[in-house]
Amino acid sequence: MTSSDISIDQLGLVGSEDAEYLLSLIRTIPGFPNENVLFRDFMPALADPRGLGILLKALQLALPVQQQDFDSVAGLEARGFLFGPALAASLGKGFIAMRKTGKLPPETISEEYTLEYGQESVEVETNAISSGERVLIVDDLIATGGSASAAAHLVEKCGGTVAGFSFVMELEGLDGRASLGTYPASALVTMPA
Repeated sequence: MTSSDISIDQLGLVGSEDAEYLLSLIRTIPGFPNENVLFRDFMPALADPRGLGILLKALQLALPVQQQDFDSVAGLEARGFLFGPALAASLGKGFIAMRKTGKLPPETISEEYTLEYGQESVEVETNAISSGERVLIVDDLIATGGSASAAAHLVEKCGGTVAGFSFVMELEGLDGRASLGTYPASALVTMPA
């Protein structure tokens, strides 16, 4: 299945040729994880050296805030771990891992959220975020905004400040951005839910 229903949005900051190339690497898989879902898979872009370079460059160009306006990058497990550390390193920032419950041995703080198909929670080590630290939260996808909102609550519980959100993909029609309130957010591409 083609990705012709995907809008380029902020991915266009890398130029039309590179944007189209990256878009060509996103697979659409119907019926996963259930029959009513079109799963969007950007893993082929990570396996492609040019695609990965374009993705990281696009994320840098589409930051929702200026680079000097945040201190660290937090990535949500699992796909936020794939490009979050690379983005942090390229920006000269540290990386904060936001994990699924039960994956971290030290003392943690957790936050529950609702998915389209159940409950989940995310956690962070209690000392991972310093008081006043400004954190950019990155993830692959924003749909309903549940996991992103939970990540924001974790940052605040730890005494940090949410600088903004950076996503690769955004599903339209699920009001995910509305759940983020007034925080700045960017997405490279959008597509129908």
